[in-house]
Amino acid sequence: MESEAKITIAFLFKHSGKNELKDSEIYLPLSIELDWFSTKEAHQFVKYALKQKLLIRKDGLLTPSFDIKNIDIPVGFSPTKKTFVSVDRLEEENNIKNNITDTIAHRIGEKTNQDPEDIADEIKQVALEKNVFPEVASLLIARGHDIVIEDAFEPVKNEIFRENEE
Repeated sequence: MESEAKITIAFLFKHSGKNELKDSEIYLPLSIELDWFSTKEAHQFVKYALKQKLLIRKDGLLTPSFDIKNIDIPVGFSPTKKTFVSVDRLEEENNIKNNITDTIAHRIGEKTNQDPEDIADEIKQVALEKNVFPEVASLLIARGHDIVIEDAFEPVKNEIFRENEE
């Protein structure tokens, strides 16, 4: 079974009938025409595909690094966002933030327009009240705000186990 990213790329190129596409010829169909991703997510997808070497940039145009003719596209195919907005995003955010709790607090703040320091205080309070790790409290608060945070589960688990080993 091919990766969703490969299938998505094959779909876009087959749909366009072209062998090379401008960046906008990928962003726009993903976000506007197909409504699979937001514009920001479509940009993230292209970055992910380039980083994974699924797309190659040459002379300002993007081409697949694989033969799209060999990719079967399932009927009703629609990619999930976890294809590219998971570990990459958390790694990128963790380069900016000190730890996973700060990263999650920052994401909650972005979605709720709250000050990350207020969210950090809320995380500490929930951790104390529920007697859980701050990382778990941050996940609970994110869920309470209906923020999709599944990509943080693995890093939280790793952080908790790392803390217990020390």
